[in-house]
Amino acid sequence: MRAMLTPALIFTLIPFAGNATENFTPQELVRTMQDGGVVIFIRHATTETDYADQVTADPLDCSTQRTLSEDGWHEAVQIGESFAYFDIPVGEVISSQYCRAWQTAWLAFGAYEMNPGLNFAPAEEYTDAQIAEMREGMLGVMLPELAFGENRILVGHDDPFEAATGVYPEPMGVTYVLRHDGQGGLQMLGHIIPDRWPGR
Repeated sequence: MRAMLTPALIFTLIPFAGNATENFTPQELVRTMQDGGVVIFIRHATTETDYADQVTADPLDCSTQRTLSEDGWHEAVQIGESFAYFDIPVGEVISSQYCRAWQTAWLAFGAYEMNPGLNFAPAEEYTDAQIAEMREGMLGVMLPELAFGENRILVGHDDPFEAATGVYPEPMGVTYVLRHDGQGGLQMLGHIIPDRWPGR
């Protein structure tokens, strides 16, 4: 289940030229990631159930949250194996504080830091102020310049990503690739769903 965003606010705030997604193929995205210098957003791997737990969840208490399913644990490991298989540089790995996000990051990459800027707002139907808050939190970790040749990996959630980009990331475990546009914004290049990594 997805929470509700207000499209009018989203599309007036996105720092994306034309608010359009470029459709790089998975092979092109892999080559781009291999070169480094991009922001990679991964929605947490598959959970046991799908509902808006952010209304009552304590981000620091796993017992109050949706949890990864057995398939989700395998999915997270396979994402990490794809990065290793294609020799994709891994720089910073930043996760939300929710357990399904940091567990995905840990299973895939072995190390991570948590940042509350990737968290949900605590509501099922968001106010404009909450959407703006999630957007600012996401952009705070997406927009800073990258170290040469490194990729920044963010592991988070659907609604905060949509608040920042206008794109709803699905399914769980999807990987989006974004590049700085040289004008203080980001360009979205495309995405790879978990079972569509080339050659995997």
